[in-house]
Amino acid sequence: MVDHQVDVVVVGLGPGGEDVAGRLAEAGLSVVGVERRLVGGECPYYGCVPSKMMIRAADALAEARRVPVLAGRAEVSPDWAPVAARVRDEATDNWDDQVAADRFTGKGGTLLRGTARLTGPGQVEVSDVDGGTVTVEARTGVVLNTGTEPIIPPLPGLAGTPLWTNREAIRATEVPASLLVLGGGPIGLELSQVFARFGAEVTVIERAGRVLSPEEPESSALAAEALRRDGVTIHTGHKITKVSYVDGQFTLDDDGGHQLSADKLLVATGRYSDLKALGLDSVGLDTSARHVATDERMRAGEKLWAIGDVVGHGAFTHMSMYQADIVVRDILGQGGPGADYHAIPRVTFLDPEIGAVGLTEGQARQAGHPVRTAITPLSQSSRGYIHKIGNEGFIKLVADAEAGVLLGATSAGPCGGEVLSLLALAVQARVPLSTLRHMPYAYPTFHRAIEAAVRQLV
Repeated sequence: MVDHQVDVVVVGLGPGGEDVAGRLAEAGLSVVGVERRLVGGECPYYGCVPSKMMIRAADALAEARRVPVLAGRAEVSPDWAPVAARVRDEATDNWDDQVAADRFTGKGGTLLRGTARLTGPGQVEVSDVDGGTVTVEARTGVVLNTGTEPIIPPLPGLAGTPLWTNREAIRATEVPASLLVLGGGPIGLELSQVFARFGAEVTVIERAGRVLSPEEPESSALAAEALRRDGVTIHTGHKITKVSYVDGQFTLDDDGGHQLSADKLLVATGRYSDLKALGLDSVGLDTSARHVATDERMRAGEKLWAIGDVVGHGAFTHMSMYQADIVVRDILGQGGPGADYHAIPRVTFLDPEIGAVGLTEGQARQAGHPVRTAITPLSQSSRGYIHKIGNEGFIKLVADAEAGVLLGATSAGPCGGEVLSLLALAVQARVPLSTLRHMPYAYPTFHRAIEAAVRQLV
């Protein structure tokens, strides 16, 4: 039996799902939103917002420590209490989603709390925490936005220990004396720098040969150098074989016979989408796939759309929001461009900040493009000279030598994610290198390093 008939069901009210559900409800459609955790998703409670508050605080400490080089004397005494209070009170409302829930229902949507499973085209079964089930039929269709979960590797001895994922790290009310970080990706590195700057003894263990391995080698080297300067120990090319937790201490054994110990263990080895739990087989989709395949309108099947992490084009809030807009336009018949992924921007919020867009040099060469590259250190720019300390970074451009356009770019340094905006536009719009070469660049800014890099290509 069908308990409810509506126009659209949105499964997962993370940033993109909440946007789809709210906008369609405002447009007059009957919309049910299903969320099993917090309305708003990972980003405002355990990701983007609280982690950047922590990073902002850690960066303030680092900047204060630069005062003796630039302006006199400064004494810095780290205190985690105001950071934890700000995360709890300002970012997450103590991990209460009532404001977000009211925001959605205030637009006319209906919120169901529970776990959703597809039972056929346009049909969803929702199980609540009490074991009850509700069946909802969507006349127009279902939008999947179920996000990802932290990967916990099947290491002997790891299960059942009080390990941290990003969620426990964000909730931390005090800084551990020592911290092991398993994984050298953006989440692991950002949190490593934060806790190190607040006094923790931090060690990062990465199985690949370098941290930030999907990015440019120059980005990896810059990140590693910055972290080591903050006192972080980094081990790359290490495979952990066993974990033990005894008397409040984690100990990790690697394949080289070494042991590492600390009070806390942060597991940041990636994230995964649990597609098997979604009932995709009921609509003819492969439940063993890593991601849900979609067309340029984000359509995944009959009466089915998918957005965000489950689609596999980057686990970024901005990607989910970008895809959400496409779905809303498609459902409302508004037309407009479909999804285009050749210029996806991404930022690792370290100090220095590492922003990138499009293809890396390695990816471009692997794809068969006739590649030319250029790189300019920020320290050689006027703004880098003025900045003097904390000015580490570079601009790297990856160009198609025959087409005369950028395929990708990296902006690493102070405000690297902000400087990236010009490069993201250039890659997205395929701006000719000749145009970039002959446009004016404001002086003295970090983004003038882009001009210096372009001069190497034209």
